[in-house]
Amino acid sequence: MKLFAHRGFSGKFPENTPLAFHKAAELDVFGVEFDVHLTADRQLVVIHDETIDRTSNGSGFVKDMTLDELRQYDYGSWFGEQFAGEIIPTLGEVFAIFKETEHILNIEIKSDIFEYEGIENLISEEINAVGLQERIIVSSFNHESIQRFHQLQPMIQTGVLFGSLIVQLESYVKSLPGDALHIPYYHTFRGIIKEAISNGAIVRTFTVNDETIARQLQTAGVDAIFTDVPDIMLAALGKNHTNH
Repeated sequence: MKLFAHRGFSGKFPENTPLAFHKAAELDVFGVEFDVHLTADRQLVVIHDETIDRTSNGSGFVKDMTLDELRQYDYGSWFGEQFAGEIIPTLGEVFAIFKETEHILNIEIKSDIFEYEGIENLISEEINAVGLQERIIVSSFNHESIQRFHQLQPMIQTGVLFGSLIVQLESYVKSLPGDALHIPYYHTFRGIIKEAISNGAIVRTFTVNDETIARQLQTAGVDAIFTDVPDIMLAALGKNHTNH
């Protein structure tokens, strides 16, 4: 079972910051997951929430501020004073951190609350600029966004995010088209997911920070987990089980 460091190495460092990504880049995990929004001046930035309120000393919506305005705030001290001075990174800056590693990069397009018009094109252009097509997975709760991205980059893997499950799940995902199911871990043991796994579907689950649950998911045939504590999961599952 593969491991993705969720929002970078977010268990020990402030999520979705350059530091969290540099620390994740040092880990022998399969991949890294992070979230992308669009600023008022159409810059792609990596942050989870639609607002900066929770993870900075500022407030307001990402979409209403320029990159320069977003950079006036501190994105580390909320997590611990020793992390003061962390910035909000651009997608390009995150790509630069992982350019020379072998990590798979899962970009979650956060367009399920606000429709960021043209965000798929901008992400596609950034990926082309760095030539990382073979190391990218694009996921979203906005399934129209997945369709739009697939039309631009049919060779790049997609992950279809679900908060709750639907009937005819497998045929729906194939129709998008999607390459994998990304679901809350507790849905793994539902009949519809068990059937999907037995039919060969790729299922990745979030967010798994408990060793016992991780082992249960591994036994169930889950392909990968997203975790805030990749160091703990590496130790618990063993190197031989995490990257293959």
